[in-house]
Amino acid sequence: MTRYTTPRTATIAKSVAVWIALALVSGACRAGGGEGAAAGDAASPAPNAAAGQQPRLKLVWAAPFLQTTASLPPAEQDFVKQTIDRKFHVDFTLLPMTGSAKDTENAINIKLAAGDPLDLFVYPGVNSNKLIKDGAVKELTPWLNKQRVPNYFRWVDEQELQYYQVQNVFKRAPFPFPRTTLGSYYIRKDWLDKLQLPVPRSYEEMVEAMKAFTFRDPDGNGKNDTYGFTTAGNGQTVSFEFPVFLKNGLQTTYWVENDKLRVAKYDAALGQAIDDLLLLLQLNVVDPDWFLNRSAQTLEKAVQGKAGIIQSWDTNIAFDNNPNGLLRRTKETTGVAAADWEPFNPFPDEPFTIENNPGNFNPFLINVQSPDASTARSMEILNWLVGEEGFLLTHYGKEGEHYTRSGSRITLKPEAYNEAIARNGNFLALYAQFTPYEPETLGLTVVGPDETDRDRAIVRQLRSYKKWPSIGTALSVSEGLDLPTLSKKSTDLINKMIFEDKSGANWPAYRQELIDRYGLHAVMTDYANQVSRALGKRIVPEP
Repeated sequence: MTRYTTPRTATIAKSVAVWIALALVSGACRAGGGEGAAAGDAASPAPNAAAGQQPRLKLVWAAPFLQTTASLPPAEQDFVKQTIDRKFHVDFTLLPMTGSAKDTENAINIKLAAGDPLDLFVYPGVNSNKLIKDGAVKELTPWLNKQRVPNYFRWVDEQELQYYQVQNVFKRAPFPFPRTTLGSYYIRKDWLDKLQLPVPRSYEEMVEAMKAFTFRDPDGNGKNDTYGFTTAGNGQTVSFEFPVFLKNGLQTTYWVENDKLRVAKYDAALGQAIDDLLLLLQLNVVDPDWFLNRSAQTLEKAVQGKAGIIQSWDTNIAFDNNPNGLLRRTKETTGVAAADWEPFNPFPDEPFTIENNPGNFNPFLINVQSPDASTARSMEILNWLVGEEGFLLTHYGKEGEHYTRSGSRITLKPEAYNEAIARNGNFLALYAQFTPYEPETLGLTVVGPDETDRDRAIVRQLRSYKKWPSIGTALSVSEGLDLPTLSKKSTDLINKMIFEDKSGANWPAYRQELIDRYGLHAVMTDYANQVSRALGKRIVPEP
């Protein structure tokens, strides 16, 4: 069957090819199985029961694999794909988009330019403007609405969706996103105990722990092979996981403080944070490969016992019985039965993060070359994925095999889950990224028999961290403002301060350049106006 051959193909392919070349030169991000609909689900207009009477379609979705240690199993073992294929009379392919945001962007650009089959895909938020402006993606009004995809609107309300739009058109949308993201720094508590150090409660104590983990042989192997901290720059940019940014009151996403809109990447305080980072790096307590590390390597180095502190936004990463978490994997990898990872916050009196809004998450888009029949089928699948039946299958497996159910109470069967899923590439993590682990949204309560008092204490601790309120809206750049160029220039200047200037002293001049030549003030003013409308009060950009 020939696909993606409308008269606009050549024009779009040519346009996409131009930005592929630019992107590659510049080098510059979500995420049971019964046949009937679950009791809590709203069905799409086209009944699933009729799927067998519809023509069989090939569908291709592409999304970044945030759980980069996971992998899809062979099709005969992938019961999610099997269920989707059977229920919706399709041959469904989920493409692995691994690596950095720019890697994902480049890979999708190449597929669009080549006319490769691609129906629905996730794309970096800022640069999605270009696809929309060039007409490479579909108008979503006929497709993503309460009639076709009612379950979606149990997670995302219409006002949030409206604020998410750019270019005054409805051509992008977020997948359901977590309302609360629980992040933390994590530290090798057994190393602290051996070295007779406390769990850090300040930046200074955190640095002392880094020094001890680097120079005092915390694993006792007699080798100089451990570091205090590791993170990932993906070979492109400074990681905002470094604690120096929080030390200087900077957040990686937009927040409002004293009625001023701020963000670390453009903030006046960034120069001091860069100076603090350079001082930290000079101590030689950071994994020297931090800039080149990919995201997955951070976790791998931690479980291999090469680094004693990381940052993570995976709530259960340090749970006792998480088969893919820090605790279990460190013990298995290093053979150290006493290995212990615990969360800590070196800034207990300051906000650690910001409450979520849809603008924190990259959009999905529909390829304009995807036939309408394929788009309709994709929306049926989306409605199922974000409904009760799809949610349960993609997060917890098959009812009766991997969990049991009594009304709204879901009781997990860890041994069966680990055998069929966790040890089989942990593949459900790749499907689960389309809806957050928030079963309460669907009126469900999930009970894990292996959940421990320590696990519950970790969640309570993470929930106790202070947060800035949400800005109340997704931010979309107005026509005529070149946010991608501004963002890239800022990244280049940050890298320059680290690797060439070796000082943050030039930041005021660099920031003025961003204002004068790259429209920083215009973009921040535009964003501040959007936040003002969402919050119902006047917000201004940081001077």
